[in-house]
Amino acid sequence: MQSLLLLHYVKWHYLNAPREIMKGWGNILWFNFNYFSVPLLLQTFFAPWRKISWDYEKGFDIGVYLFTFSSNLISRILGAIVRSFLIATGLAVQLVLLFLGGLLFLFWLVLPAMIAAAFIYGIFLLF
Repeated sequence: MQSLLLLHYVKWHYLNAPREIMKGWGNILWFNFNYFSVPLLLQTFFAPWRKISWDYEKGFDIGVYLFTFSSNLISRILGAIVRSFLIATGLAVQLVLLFLGGLLFLFWLVLPAMIAAAFIYGIFLLF
């Protein structure tokens, strides 16, 4: 009976639980990617910042045309700069989560050996 319980534990610890850990880790990575809206930021990379843009006047006045063009260009450049920082931040957080998830997964796999080693070390400390 006890050996059957041990086999169930080993099966759960090394087969079922890692599968669930990977699912949860994947959900966290997916959430982070969408939290920072990386796909949307890439699609709208050169869009004007906060949709601030100027319309071109009717007729042709070179001064008004250059002012409108430069204002729209500045708005697009500002939007690209802000989106670049958001994309970089999102990807940096994604890398940190990827690294921490790997450490957590590795910790989970060696946890039974660590518990056994700590138990044996505790017994040696008694004597």
